[in-house]
Amino acid sequence: MSSQPEEDYEIGQDNITMFGFDMHNPVFIISGLSIIAFILITLMFQQGAADFFAWLRPAITSNFSWLFLSAGNFFVLFALIICVSPLGKVRLGGQTAKPDYTYVGWFSMLFAAGMGIGLMFFGVSEPMSHFGSSMGGIATGDNGVRTDWAPLGAAAGDIGAAKDLAMAATIYHWGLHPWSMYAVVGLALAFFSFNHNLPLTLRSAFYPLLKERVWGWPGHLIDIIAVFATLFGLATSLGFGTQQALAGFSYLYGWGTGNVAMVILIAFITSLAIISVVRGLDGGVKVLSEINMGLALLLLLVILFLGPTAEILSTVMSGAGAYVTEFIPLSMPFGREDVNFSQGWTSFYWAWWISWSPFVGMFIARVSRGRTVREFLACVILVPTVLCIVWMATFGGTAITQVLVDAAAPVASAAQEIKLFHMLANFPLSGVLSLIGIILVLVFFVTSSDSGSLVIDTITAGGKTDAPVSQRVFWCVFEGLVAAVLLLVGGAEALSALQAMAVSTGLPFTLVLLVMCVSLWIGLSKASKELSN
Repeated sequence: MSSQPEEDYEIGQDNITMFGFDMHNPVFIISGLSIIAFILITLMFQQGAADFFAWLRPAITSNFSWLFLSAGNFFVLFALIICVSPLGKVRLGGQTAKPDYTYVGWFSMLFAAGMGIGLMFFGVSEPMSHFGSSMGGIATGDNGVRTDWAPLGAAAGDIGAAKDLAMAATIYHWGLHPWSMYAVVGLALAFFSFNHNLPLTLRSAFYPLLKERVWGWPGHLIDIIAVFATLFGLATSLGFGTQQALAGFSYLYGWGTGNVAMVILIAFITSLAIISVVRGLDGGVKVLSEINMGLALLLLLVILFLGPTAEILSTVMSGAGAYVTEFIPLSMPFGREDVNFSQGWTSFYWAWWISWSPFVGMFIARVSRGRTVREFLACVILVPTVLCIVWMATFGGTAITQVLVDAAAPVASAAQEIKLFHMLANFPLSGVLSLIGIILVLVFFVTSSDSGSLVIDTITAGGKTDAPVSQRVFWCVFEGLVAAVLLLVGGAEALSALQAMAVSTGLPFTLVLLVMCVSLWIGLSKASKELSN
């Protein structure tokens, strides 16, 4: 069979050239003007915007928690069924296509684009948060188990069980579910682009259902929603990274953490991202991703071998075991008593991952030509999940051990964005390790911003991957602006403002992705039958 893409789908294109941009009409214009209007209105009515953001997130998560959790479960099952079925034999790009990147380069880009900033921000704070809730406040010596963990259960005073439950809950948020979301979107984009020569944009994944209408307003609407979801999902991550980097600089060097410092840092990192944009995918994101993987591995190994090694390794195994054991109870979308966990944590995470899925999915698709569907799904879902388990057990497990040794350890009461640095303070050369941690956050910031601008530009250029660099610079700047505006307006509740926008765009895009799965199944089924013949 030829490695040339199948071309049985009709391609439509409606681009216009203006101001040196190659814009898909009307996706670029509507998306760009809407983002500009959002920035201006939010800045003009800051108090009203802050109040609105404070109301928005809990309103959505409380009313649609069932939808987010049900959809997350569906994506895991859908990916598993495709992986083990004959559909898994289909190769992206044709049966004789060869991969463009080695496994090392491929995994590096997957990990860096997928959730690098999030792992740095939540690697220590989330396991500790769940451990504290399940233990009812270990710092005060009260080892009773709170009722909000009743669905999982642990004997009162059982510290080991509470620690395992905390790791299971954390891994649940960073394991199979989010990577299944990314994998399904990435697979759909890669399949319809490489195997049917359609533009690399979200609307292409709906061709089997919409046919030529995909080039009209139904397709325009899908791409516009994808732009909003990607932009605000990215802004959330960049906001987390900014707050953590500022907290780290303040902790190490006494620098300020106010609005001026925040704007300066975002501007600086956005400038670095623009440089990476100009260098292109191979010279920018790929190089930075490999550097980041090296630094992340270095930091991980230092914590593993200089920290409580035996306890960490035990936590990796017991946490993974607890994740498997509690997988179904954690995934239940109905009848939960622990609403803070299902709505405050899981619903937000699923909305955030879904809003990120166009960004991560399209980026994964671009670097995955030549992989079989089965190889793609297995690697994109399982390898990052294992890495996340090891990462969370190493960083979160170390912090929990420090609190068990000394209930008054600073890491127990520190704010989320600075817990990592308090944990590292107990290690030799802690200043150097903390600086490496900050550099990791910043480089993840750059790779996310660069990759995100690439994805948004591809969508707003109608799927073109060779649009003018100035367009990617445009979107790179706007990503930084949106993150800065949300942080400024949110004030003390800045993270809530960021999370509110991620949740609000993740909600409609959840429905888009569910329909996309139907279209992907139709396309893969046809390709599988042709392969059998």
